Amino acid sequence: MTNILVTGCNGQLGSEIKELSTHYPNFKFVFTDVEELDITSFSEIESFVNGKNFRYLINCAAYTNVDGAEENRKMAKLLNAEAVKNLATISKQNNIIPIHLSTDYVFSGKGCKPYDEAEETAPQNVYGNTKLKGEIYLQKICPNHIIIRTSWLYSPFGKNFLKTMMNLGKEKDELNVVVDQIGTPTYAYDLALCILHIIQKLENDNCFKNFGIYHYSNDGVCSWFDFATEIQIFSDNKCKINSIDSESFKTLAKRPHYSVLNKSKIKHIFDLDIPHWRGRISHCINRIKS
Repeated sequence: MTNILVTGCNGQLGSEIKELSTHYPNFKFVFTDVEELDITSFSEIESFVNGKNFRYLINCAAYTNVDGAEENRKMAKLLNAEAVKNLATISKQNNIIPIHLSTDYVFSGKGCKPYDEAEETAPQNVYGNTKLKGEIYLQKICPNHIIIRTSWLYSPFGKNFLKTMMNLGKEKDELNVVVDQIGTPTYAYDLALCILHIIQKLENDNCFKNFGIYHYSNDGVCSWFDFATEIQIFSDNKCKINSIDSESFKTLAKRPHYSVLNKSKIKHIFDLDIPHWRGRISHCINRIKS
């Protein structure tokens, strides 16, 4: 039996892993959120993991409010960087392999081709900066780690762009959505499957040399405008989506104009087939409706 600790289990990704966990009888999951385990407290984590023989730690916990991070810098740094430092240290001490989620926002967004894992980082906002600091802590402290950078996460759980567009599309005749920010949506269900697949590969193939940073999103490329348009189609909403530029939609945090991730490495190393973003919207919407 492989013991797996999941932090941030009430978020989008944690909730998807929880839903899928019953399909993995060889894995024993312990799901925690802040009520069960405060990852900002080193002593609390140390006490919690003691004697439980965890093999893996999937860290889904984070401060993900990108605009909120501009005003709540201390909290963003605490959850996205300092807490990761705690988890890295305790993972190292207990021979736990941490699988940590990061973001496309560690990049500048000034590129024009998909970012690979070796690309230079240059975050443009507080959220991206704190997530990058978390990555650096983990790499320095616990060499046997996996970092997965992802983008534009959505699911039936919590707050996300897809659910917001679905709900607003029912209420409004028109919506304005930016067309000059390019990336790729990630269905949290697919990301959860990816993580569990990676753990199975590590266990079955003993490929413990394959630590490091990986990129994962669904395949394909789109703008937020494209994404919103598809959401209305699959939701059977009649709402018209108008394209606007970022200058017309001011936000507290600066967003990257281009943050498409290159998934070649994770596909090759872990023998993954990644579905196209457009084909996954209906799967998620059908789950929400049911």
